[in-house]
Amino acid sequence: MSQDFSFTLQATDGRARRGEIFTPRGTIRTPAFMPVGTAATVKAMFPQDVRATGADILLGNVYHLMLRPGAERIARLGGLHSFMRWPFPILTDSGGFQVMSLAKLRKLDESGVTFQSHIDGSKHHLSPERSMEIQHLLGSDIQMQFDECVRLPCSDEEAERAMRLSLRWAERSRKAFRDEPGRAIFGIVQGGASKPLRLESAKALAGMEFHGLAVGGLAVGEPQEVMLDMLETTLPHLPAGKPRYLMGVGTPDDIVQAVARGVDMFDCVMPTRAGRHGLAYTRFGKVNIKNARYAEDLSPLDPESTCPAARDYSRAYLHHLVKAGEILGMMLLTQANVAYYQALMAGLRESISQGRLADFIAETRAQWEAGEASSRPQ
Repeated sequence: MSQDFSFTLQATDGRARRGEIFTPRGTIRTPAFMPVGTAATVKAMFPQDVRATGADILLGNVYHLMLRPGAERIARLGGLHSFMRWPFPILTDSGGFQVMSLAKLRKLDESGVTFQSHIDGSKHHLSPERSMEIQHLLGSDIQMQFDECVRLPCSDEEAERAMRLSLRWAERSRKAFRDEPGRAIFGIVQGGASKPLRLESAKALAGMEFHGLAVGGLAVGEPQEVMLDMLETTLPHLPAGKPRYLMGVGTPDDIVQAVARGVDMFDCVMPTRAGRHGLAYTRFGKVNIKNARYAEDLSPLDPESTCPAARDYSRAYLHHLVKAGEILGMMLLTQANVAYYQALMAGLRESISQGRLADFIAETRAQWEAGEASSRPQ
């Protein structure tokens, strides 16, 4: 790996940005959506099918991979890219969010977090240094600082405590990161729903030598307007020449609203999780394929989609698969959802280049609101 990590802005439309992140394993077109490959797999999809949807990068998870099969084992087996047969860029999150949401009996102090595995109750300690070591062993291209994420709503006092701890952990994570050609580390802005705390966190992290900056601790229970308010507070104080990543977001509407405010990267389990539970995301809004109305519906999810799962299979067949509990139903709906998310990102990128983002968003939202009736021949 000799090529350096870099980010280039190609076009802007208002605060929205189109660009490219260059890594030795491939170029990431932004705004980008990263399908979540939590445990070294995007659930219910083959890697080549994920790539075929238009995905440039996947997300892996430190917490899950350190517990099973283990970072050291993955390193012995050739690293995460080889292990999961995805030769393109991978971003790994630091594990902090999962420790908060999944671990049993966690104990947090200045050194890090001691917790019990949700799988077998075994005891583990995760610190900034250990998180960076795990991400190095996995071999990910973009690595995240270790931070503490608190659920919203929370008190400003709790948000401030977690934000200041995360800043101290940011410094330790940056120091522990192994600067290798083509590898990058991102810092994470915290601060709950407090504008002054978000602003302080953003300014402090902007002064550290991170390759990109993320906004964390949102989409954790707060209304959309709070999330957007925090973005409007934070993003203007992040370096314009570095990628901006909104962690764990989200719905298609969350994404288009955040892109309009200057976010470059997203990840969320929503399209894959919804697909496994019979819910499809389409140009015409959400389709609950379990609904009895689709039992004899021969139309596809979207006749104009480039994705075979959305274009070539009838709603009646998808309804049958889901009702029968067939794995193929989960696979087809997941593929259709990931493809829709990637098509949405492609549309956002193109509209930014054309200077018509506002029109694109208005047209997209109107189509969602019109619903599936607009997809039927007149």
